[in-house]
Amino acid sequence: MREILTDLDRWRAQGKRVAVARVVDVEGSGPRLPGAAMAVNEDGDVAGSVSGGCVEGAVVVEALQCLEDRSRKMVTFGYSDDEAFAVGLTCGGTIHLFLEELDW
Repeated sequence: MREILTDLDRWRAQGKRVAVARVVDVEGSGPRLPGAAMAVNEDGDVAGSVSGGCVEGAVVVEALQCLEDRSRKMVTFGYSDDEAFAVGLTCGGTIHLFLEELDW
């Protein structure tokens, strides 16, 4: 989470809405451990990483949807998921993410 604080501070000062995705669980081999975080502002700017690049594009879509819906959700990407394989999660594991809008 610390790696995204500078960007979060800047976006807060700019009055941007931000969604944060956090790795909450990993099954098998995963690219990042629980606690890894990624933030996406309303303009689609990204800070941090939840998968080392494997599923970040799909997470941006989910984060922007959270901002639009003002929702919270759990999303899962795993090797057996067609979507996860298509976006590059080939590490053989499954990652579970929690996404929500950041409440300043």
